[in-house]
Amino acid sequence: MGDMIDLTASCGHKFQAYATGDERATRGLVVVQEIFGVNRHMRAVSDQLAGFGYRVLSPAIFDRVERGVELGYTPEGIQKGLALREKISEDEVMRDIEATAAKLSPRPVGIIGYCWGGTIAWWAATRSKSFKAAVGWYGGGIAASKDANPNCPVQLHFGAEDQSISAGDVEAIRKAQPDLPIFVYPGAGHGFGCEERANFNAQANEVALYRSLAFFAEHLT
Repeated sequence: MGDMIDLTASCGHKFQAYATGDERATRGLVVVQEIFGVNRHMRAVSDQLAGFGYRVLSPAIFDRVERGVELGYTPEGIQKGLALREKISEDEVMRDIEATAAKLSPRPVGIIGYCWGGTIAWWAATRSKSFKAAVGWYGGGIAASKDANPNCPVQLHFGAEDQSISAGDVEAIRKAQPDLPIFVYPGAGHGFGCEERANFNAQANEVALYRSLAFFAEHLT
């Protein structure tokens, strides 16, 4: 189990992050939330990744609008999460991501994100030089900036049955980034890595986690 710590972005904005894992760990990970905040699931994911020898920070990006947001996977939670997301600019998101990475420095730092966080992980790879590797799980906004040039190795994961991310979008990303490892999981829908969602797919989650960890083990040196 971890704790909430305080961080400060370059603009002076103060926000919290869930911190877990050995502070002496030689590698760091930034874990980026879905649109549901740093809720129980994101803390559990962070704890799980920390168990593989990482110091992990999961920034509360919604603190820009409302502090302490923890939403459930309900229609009401979805609507509130979408509304909060719309109030935060991409530049503000990146300031918080950069501040989180800086807290983990001078370790080699990777970033992994889920849903909205999957898109943010792509932004981090293409807009920042703070990361040695980036992994995105079902990031719906990646296709919109598919032509951007990554500054670090990137790995992406999608569900074949995702109703939010079309097969056409995934194929467009493949064409724009032919050298990226992109995995699509048969029978998996959006949010297949979240045990609290109806779309949870244990097999896809296990394989995607294994691939993500192997990717970080290779590049965070």
